[in-house]
Amino acid sequence: MHLAYPAVLAVLLFCVGLYGVLARRNAILVLISVELMLNAVNLNLVAFDVWLRDELHAGQALTLFTIAVAAAEIGIGLAIVLLVYRNSGTAGVDRMRDLGERADGPEQPTDRHEKDEKAEAAA
Repeated sequence: MHLAYPAVLAVLLFCVGLYGVLARRNAILVLISVELMLNAVNLNLVAFDVWLRDELHAGQALTLFTIAVAAAEIGIGLAIVLLVYRNSGTAGVDRMRDLGERADGPEQPTDRHEKDEKAEAAA
């Protein structure tokens, strides 16, 4: 088997995944692109394992481990995206930057009505 065919396919898959990570604004599409990049790595691992005729099949074993880690990553990532979507109403990556705390502390209420609500909640 020629090593060039799976290697070129893996490079193409990785480049498409990298473009997806850099160009997309939707968090779910970014997660899909990361999975595409991991699949390109898995393809390289299996191709080199076959090409080197490794008796221990270390490339295939590492591929199974990578698939398990990718499954855990997508599960946790989708859970985070769903929680962010529930709270903010969008799954945009650029909108998620607004969720972090500010360096100057929590926001101060500007409206008198908001001050009353905060006082009632504290009591």
